[in-house]
Amino acid sequence: MAVTVYSVEGMTCGHCVGSVREEVGGIAGVESVDVDLATGAVTVTSAAPIDDALVRGAVEEAGYEMKGKREKREKLS
Repeated sequence: MAVTVYSVEGMTCGHCVGSVREEVGGIAGVESVDVDLATGAVTVTSAAPIDDALVRGAVEEAGYEMKGKREKREKLS
């Protein structure tokens, strides 16, 4: 299992969080998405590592900007 944290800018409300969660959650292989509005952190948990370009595309589709990846780690089951 892979856990990756991305930095996203432009979110200002709960609706923003929901939009990002829905778009990123629609990527094949994504098991969960946690969005922290205050910090802009988007934590993606997946069965296998997800291509950053897919996450960037989903964030942009939601109307926001992915500024980069904060961290990536393998999660032991």
